[in-house]
Amino acid sequence: MKIDGLEIDGREVHGEGGFLTIQRVHLRNQRSDGSSSEPYICDFASRPRGVDAVAVVVYRRKGQGVEVLMRSGLRPALQLGRTGAIPIDNEAVPLMLWEVVAGIIERGDRGEQGIRDRAAEEVWEEAGYRVGPDQIEDLGAPFYASPGSLCERVYAAVVEIDSQAVQAPLAGDGSPMEEGATTRWVELGAAIAECVAGYIQDLKTEVLLRRLRDALDDS
Repeated sequence: MKIDGLEIDGREVHGEGGFLTIQRVHLRNQRSDGSSSEPYICDFASRPRGVDAVAVVVYRRKGQGVEVLMRSGLRPALQLGRTGAIPIDNEAVPLMLWEVVAGIIERGDRGEQGIRDRAAEEVWEEAGYRVGPDQIEDLGAPFYASPGSLCERVYAAVVEIDSQAVQAPLAGDGSPMEEGATTRWVELGAAIAECVAGYIQDLKTEVLLRRLRDALDDS
């Protein structure tokens, strides 16, 4: 039966004042024949500060190849949340995770220009390189990373920097969540191989690295 829409019976918001809120919605499916499903609950997370995010692959050309910048950042949610019924015994849960540069698109960042402005700011804060918003390029369509529990859509972007550019100390955004971050340059193919092997475990990072490889192959 085709679903035409949703009928909301009630909504609760939990965790107000924090980085994330959990919305619990009581709803029914509206079917194409005019009937409704049994009531059910849908829980999902959203951010009051900004719904979506932008991820940026920073890369440079070296000799005949391409290197990408990976950033190791603190991810407390992994160690605190991955408890209980984990399917694989003795799983090593990282405290720090290798990722591409990424950040929240804040409410004041409007339109394509706002997204590019935010991407350039994140490259400075998380990678230590100054780039202009006009240097930021799209890397394909935005995507939903975890649509069963998050309404966030990730915008994919890329920026090439000069191979002689000097990296500044990582400024961060002033949050303790930014402490301990490090970066490293990795050959593009090797970085994708690290994703497959599980050394890099972040999905958006693998998506963007593969898109960059495809874009460079087509150019």
